[in-house]
Amino acid sequence: MGAVLNTVYNNYLSTYTPKSVTRYDTHKKSELRSVYNSIVKLNKESPWYLPTTSKDTQRYAVDIKENARSLHNTLAQLGGLEEDGLFSKKSAYSSDEDIASAFFIGTNTPGSVTPEFTLEVRSLASSQENMGLFLNDAKVALKPDTYSFDVAINDMNYEFQFSIGEGETNRDVQERLVRLINNAAVGIKASLTEADSKTSLRMESEATGMPFGKSQIFAISDNHTSKAVGAVDYFGLNYTSREASDAHFLINGEERSASSNRFTVGKLFEVELKGVSPEDEPVRIGLKTDIESLTDNITHLIGSYNDFVTAASAYLDSQSKSRQLVHEMQGIVSLYQSPMESMGVQPAEDGTLSIDADMLRRTALQSDNAAETFGYLKDFSRSLLRKSNQISLNPMNYVEKTVVAYKNPGHNFVSPYTTSPYTGMMFNGYC
Repeated sequence: MGAVLNTVYNNYLSTYTPKSVTRYDTHKKSELRSVYNSIVKLNKESPWYLPTTSKDTQRYAVDIKENARSLHNTLAQLGGLEEDGLFSKKSAYSSDEDIASAFFIGTNTPGSVTPEFTLEVRSLASSQENMGLFLNDAKVALKPDTYSFDVAINDMNYEFQFSIGEGETNRDVQERLVRLINNAAVGIKASLTEADSKTSLRMESEATGMPFGKSQIFAISDNHTSKAVGAVDYFGLNYTSREASDAHFLINGEERSASSNRFTVGKLFEVELKGVSPEDEPVRIGLKTDIESLTDNITHLIGSYNDFVTAASAYLDSQSKSRQLVHEMQGIVSLYQSPMESMGVQPAEDGTLSIDADMLRRTALQSDNAAETFGYLKDFSRSLLRKSNQISLNPMNYVEKTVVAYKNPGHNFVSPYTTSPYTGMMFNGYC
């Protein structure tokens, strides 16, 4: 059962929310209780609706909920959850973004403390790759039957079953295996590689780095499988063409390693490795000036707003109430349009915002009190936070629904999940 739920959840993540998870996605019991109580209160007077069965509508509801979560997390990362946090949040710099990028995740440092370090990348963390045999597009030499093989990964074992029919070619079966492996979402990406009119099944782990105490991230065999054997050897599925490896680098001249190309340094910086450093040319990572940090925060704030509006606008032709959502976001902008325009932030017809970076920077440089000059952005971010929380709580408010009956005001029962059917949508294809 655990393996089935793991597969279902992986499918949900890969289909609906390929976004990274942040520390703001973890919650205390009191916060979860508050969300539940809010749902109960919201549902107390809500009318009854017909269930939403359209898969496109379900995907739309989950999509806007996840984009609202992303907007909330971006605002939180910029310090929008704190009083005046938007103006004091520091930004990190990297002297060579092609080698490594950095993001400041620590609390703001007092006084003249400016943490900096040098980074020299010796090698990147790599994933495991298995490359099958290159075969002609001829009839499969295996006899027609149902075959299976086992994949061991992440301390789990998965059995894959498939059939080979009379007259099928090697490419037919390889393409079927690519779909089978990718649809299973067990942590392996499969693809077909072609060379000299021959094709090979290529499999690569999503994880990087060598697992502790193991020699491989995943292993494939059919020694103890339930169906016919022979497919692993025939297609060469168990040949490891590239072993997984850790990233190796120097921080201030001290040797370090990590299983991923993304890691934290001193609970202050999140670093992502992108390339290998030239010899004796380390990357310098530290904090930007207050003016640069301020303009970065405003740029990220506007960019996050634009991402949400763009995501909602993608459904204007298929979901009628998505227009309401876009209009509500534009309504929030209209409250602050005048001060925005005076500082280089211009609204567009599609609801997004554009930034005149030079004008914004000049305004910041000429300001004696950034918190006062850009105070409207604090109110703007709070409005976006309230709206993102509202959408996350009840995305079905922006879905066209058919009302069945209205409740008797003051004489009804609590139904905490009526406006939240999206919580079960990740299972709609399995139940």
